[in-house]
Amino acid sequence: MKKIISVVLSLVFVLGIFPAVGFAATNTEDIIILYENDVHCEVVGYSKLAAMKKELQKTHAYVGVVSGGDYIQGSSLGVISKGEYIVNLMNLVGYDAVALGNHEFDYQLERLEELIGMMDTAPVCCNFQRIGEAESYFKPYSIVSYGDVDIAYIGITTPSTITSSSPAQFKDSEGNFAYTFHASDLYEVVQANIDAAKAEGADYIIAVSHIGYADDEMYGDMEDIETLIQNTDGLDVVLDAHSHSVIEGIEIIDKGGNEVLLSSTGTKFEYIGMLTISGNTFTTELIHTEDCQATDPAVDAYLSQINSDLYRLAEHKVAYSEVDLITQDEEGNRLVRTTETNLGDLCADALRYYADADVGYMNGGGIRADIPRGDITINTLLNVMPFNNTVVVAEISGQTMKDMLEMTMMAWPAEDGSFPHISGITFSVNTSIPSSVVINEQEEFLEVAGEYRVYDIKVYNREKGTYEPLDLDGTYTIAASNYFLLDCGSGMTMFENARILRDDGILDVEVVEWYIVEMLNGVVGQQYQDTTPNITFSTGE
Repeated sequence: MKKIISVVLSLVFVLGIFPAVGFAATNTEDIIILYENDVHCEVVGYSKLAAMKKELQKTHAYVGVVSGGDYIQGSSLGVISKGEYIVNLMNLVGYDAVALGNHEFDYQLERLEELIGMMDTAPVCCNFQRIGEAESYFKPYSIVSYGDVDIAYIGITTPSTITSSSPAQFKDSEGNFAYTFHASDLYEVVQANIDAAKAEGADYIIAVSHIGYADDEMYGDMEDIETLIQNTDGLDVVLDAHSHSVIEGIEIIDKGGNEVLLSSTGTKFEYIGMLTISGNTFTTELIHTEDCQATDPAVDAYLSQINSDLYRLAEHKVAYSEVDLITQDEEGNRLVRTTETNLGDLCADALRYYADADVGYMNGGGIRADIPRGDITINTLLNVMPFNNTVVVAEISGQTMKDMLEMTMMAWPAEDGSFPHISGITFSVNTSIPSSVVINEQEEFLEVAGEYRVYDIKVYNREKGTYEPLDLDGTYTIAASNYFLLDCGSGMTMFENARILRDDGILDVEVVEWYIVEMLNGVVGQQYQDTTPNITFSTGE
């Protein structure tokens, strides 16, 4: 569920007549910083952002642009180019500061470094470090001069990246973590960089953070940007990302008793933010991107090139769906992270049938777009599964299966990217029992210290055609992504000793295409109209 906080949106903004309507009146000497976050490959917004920047530059000497991260991943555009399309678009806009989101690591650290080499503005991140080295792996902050005013942009990336984005890339050859995002001492690291930027002469400190605004309903005990502000001293403004929150501007009191302005623009260019710095006064407003009519010719030209590259994929029909396959409800709430959906059922079935496994497991965070009723193209499927994950089959014990299910239910009812869409297995969850899953600093599974929330676990016996109770001492085959079974993603360390039966490099999106074309004869029919209930929630009464 998207959290809407203190939003008093701008008047209808038509960029082509910008001087007449839209933004609050500003002094031409004011510094204007445009900002976005969690774009996730929604590329049309870049053209509007570039046009807005150029229009403001006609009346203001100092206009900057910053990003809160999660830009290179989220659709087929990201997958096909491994982020290069997006980097090129951002270069055309021209950014003053760019943060790193967790999804910037989806193509592995080596590819991220290649992309950074293509970027006109190097990203900032103060809390990513190779263990044993004194310096930050990336530039921790940058100072940009706007006339006589020097602004330091400090980048902060969510510590959960270490498990949410292919943990293997952060480990050495022995399987030990070689990098850290400073989960346990994040406040101290941020404070040290605030102090360093001030000592270097920065007049103002702006955090471009990918931490997220937490609440009990959505993110449970995740690292919270509000808590970070309360435990540091010296930030003037925080432009936040990760939780996809829409926050026009709220004041948070920091450790020193000072007000810090917090803002966030949601996701996929729903809004463009504008920070105005007038003397020592900071104000923010959000402009609905749909109300921006003007676009930038250079960006439009590059988008046309991209569209030409994607034309073949977009035109190639592979199947048809008789039903709407969904990830979210009408309000935009991400159902796949808290609830079974018919699209999740389809993906899990595809994994199980392709692998001929006992169980198919598809995590909700890996399903990124709906499949509307009608033609299904390759482009449609790539938007659903854009992460280049491969399908792996492993043999695990019944106890490992139970621990995995317990881990996926640790945060529920809060959103969790590991929420299970499953095939070949059913179970119940006693919601009156608090989770007793123990995790380490890297959010990796250690043990279940108390009573399990999951119970009545049953696995489909393919020979008998019936569901039978899980045998904790028995062995089962499971088909899931390499992210879980090989990399132990989302902290799933119970898979560390799994016996890998199959790892032939086939993509999850290819498996879903195969299932629809071969097993369903090219038509997703009425059998997927409704969700198959594999998970039952109760209070245990």
